[in-house]
Parts: sequence; C-alpha cells; structure tokens
Amino acid sequence: MISKNKEREGDMLSKPYAPACARPRGWRSFCAGVALLATTFAAHAQGSTFKVPTREGVSTTVFWEATQDAKATVLLFPGGGGGYGRVENGKATSGNFLVRSAPYFTANGFNVAIFGRPNGKELDYADRTTAEHMTDLAKVLEFVKQKSDRPVWLVGTSRGTVSATAMAIQVHDPAIAGLVLTSSIVSYATPGAVPRQDLKAIQMPVLVYHHAKDACKLCQPHEVEWILKGLSNAPVKKLMTVDGGRWS
Repeated sequence: MISKNKEREGDMLSKPYAPACARPRGWRSFCAGVALLATTFAAHAQGSTFKVPTREGVSTTVFWEATQDAKATVLLFPGGGGGYGRVENGKATSGNFLVRSAPYFTANGFNVAIFGRPNGKELDYADRTTAEHMTDLAKVLEFVKQKSDRPVWLVGTSRGTVSATAMAIQVHDPAIAGLVLTSSIVSYATPGAVPRQDLKAIQMPVLVYHHAKDACKLCQPHEVEWILKGLSNAPVKKLMTVDGGRWS
C-alpha cells in the first residue's frame, strides 16, 4: 500500500539544499530551453509526499504534484544525496535547482514527480546504478503511471543525472518519452559518471543542458561532449550551453 506523508522527506533537509559546487542561480533559462517558462499559470493541485513500497522492507518517498490537462510528466532527480526537503503548503522546499524549478514545470502544463530517498537514506554515486536502485526506479515509475497516463520525461541534475541516465538505459518502459540532463556528472573517474554508462543503449530523445562556466570539478564543461559522442543511437540529441546568471 502506498502511504501519504506530508512530513519532512527522509532525514535530509529541514533546511534548503546547499549544493556542494558553485553554480549560477540564473539557470532558470533551462526552463526556457525546454519551453517551460511561465507566462500564465495552469490550474494544478498542491503536491504531497507519498511513500511507495519499492523493495521488501524499503519504501521510497515521492513528491507528486498534478496539473490539469497535463501534456506530460517530468520525473525529477535532484542532485546531492537526493531528496526534496519538507513539503510545506503543498510545495517542496529544497533549494536544489530542479526542485525550485518545479513551479515552472507545473505552470506550463506538466505533472511533477520528484524521486526522493529509499528509506530516507542518501544516494551516493555508486548507489545510483545498482540493481536495487533500478528496482526502486521501476516501482516509482509504476506509481507515476497510476497517477497519470501522460508520457514521462526523466530529468536529472548533477548527481541526479547518474540516476536518470541509468534509468533510461536499464528500465525499459514505453511510458518513458525522453531524457534531460542538466549539469551532468562527466568526470570519468566518478562512479556512474554519465559518459561511463552504456549511452549507446539509449534510444530516446536526449537534451543535455550545461553552463559554460560550471565550477564543479565533476561537471567540467569541456567534458560534456563525451555524452553527445556516446549517444550514437538516440533519435534526437541536443546540447544547450548557457552563460551568465548569478552565482550561489
């Protein structure tokens, strides 16, 4: 049974997420890049946290916020150890880039699902490509499909790109429509780094979005090209590089 819980998600965030690497807060242009910047707000319900049983003895938290007449669902994978903070007044409170971008998705007609934490535990790099993680992801996808029959786009940022890429490769479900990677982990020495994964197995549209001055040593802009080179079987692949914005 799926339980609904509006308390703090996991044991992570009683305060906004502070990314380990300095990045520009002006990355809201990402939403423009995928046609999500709001001019008018579509009607949508407030979001809530659900606990989804994903393995024996394991429940994974999911934030879900529906939008009326949604065109698609975005399944978001925040960076760091995962999680999306408290849910207050129907909104996730983490300062993570994707989490704070959720209103732009809903405003433009997208349901929002945010992958949380299995049993409240942080997800390290190596955790995000394991068979156990894939089982959790597949079960969360089933939950999302129960909530809406709209196509699902996987969207990851920073460490979340490891999970999103692995899911695109290993979880075979026709509901998955495409993959979006923002501030990707590209350092080849890092377990699960996007270029290290079997990118040729991805056969869906992929958008790679990166800041030209990303200061994280694991997300160096000059290494992003290896993602595009690896996506030899993606029917559509596009790199969007942005500059400017305010650093935080």
